[in-house]
Amino acid sequence: MKSIMYSQTGDPGVLRLVDRDLVEPGPGEVRVRVAVSGVNPTDWKSRRGSRPGEALAFENVVPNQDGSGTVDAVGDGVDRVRVGDRVWLALAAFERAASGTAQEFTVLPAERVYPLPDAASFELGASLGVPAITAHRALTVAEDGPRRLHPGALDGKVVLVAGGAGAVGHAAIQLARWAGATVITTVSSPEKASLAAAAGAHHTVNYRDSDAVADIRRIAPKGVDQIVEVAPAQNATLNLAVIRNRGSVSVYANNGGDTMTLDVRPHFSLNIRYQFVLLYSVGQEALDAAAADITAAIMDGALPVGEQAGLPLHHFDLERTNEAHAAVESGVVGKVLIRVDRTS
Repeated sequence: MKSIMYSQTGDPGVLRLVDRDLVEPGPGEVRVRVAVSGVNPTDWKSRRGSRPGEALAFENVVPNQDGSGTVDAVGDGVDRVRVGDRVWLALAAFERAASGTAQEFTVLPAERVYPLPDAASFELGASLGVPAITAHRALTVAEDGPRRLHPGALDGKVVLVAGGAGAVGHAAIQLARWAGATVITTVSSPEKASLAAAAGAHHTVNYRDSDAVADIRRIAPKGVDQIVEVAPAQNATLNLAVIRNRGSVSVYANNGGDTMTLDVRPHFSLNIRYQFVLLYSVGQEALDAAAADITAAIMDGALPVGEQAGLPLHHFDLERTNEAHAAVESGVVGKVLIRVDRTS
């Protein structure tokens, strides 16, 4: 089988196409014939490391956490999926050398494999994983909010999604709207506003050409219940100005700076909760709950992808994985997908 691997950290040029022997699944493992591999910022950050030439945890690494495909074989003790099942994958490469989705077949723990409804495309399946589970977690950590998402779970709530044109922002808009929230999103351009609206945002606010605080307060005069935050350092002042008493800020990235300053007294007075979100350490129970709710949303048709749904798709073949990584690293708007099995 063909795989993409790297043996040292660095720019996309460290990725190379190799031939490997097919691996049999062990107990509790599943082998998936990969149809589509999804590329996320976490994938290029892992590949690049903190510096060129940094030592890897394994001699060789297959990249990419997310993907979709068909179950090809199962190991002993696996009963959650069967051979022939269509599936989507999450955290495939986490703490594993050769389970990333940038290859024709991958063997990974069964708990990282989830059923993909028949109505969903493999493109959609590969667009879930890290972005969708992160969005679910960000929407279910509020003190006064639900722990699970379903239609009606966020009725009466106002959710502010920072950076609504990104992959996590897109999923957060869709899941929040599916669950009944009024959704506001901040964007940096009219083009991104159009994408956020296509995803389902009720209101878009361009923070570069308007008074974002005033605009959000007009929409939510009592304040925002939940903020899904991609740039906490840049947005801390705005968040404080628009959040309600006992509101929560879910931080899933550090775009724009690693350090933020919070004015303690006003945060005290409003009982504000900051919740940081990292999928690698949330625990399997939270991952399974998110996957179950995401699958229900897929079945309701609530998570479409593509430009008409607010998430443009950019396709690359497996041999061009380095270009796919470079596109994500350069900040391309939309979702980067690698067509591994071109017959799917």
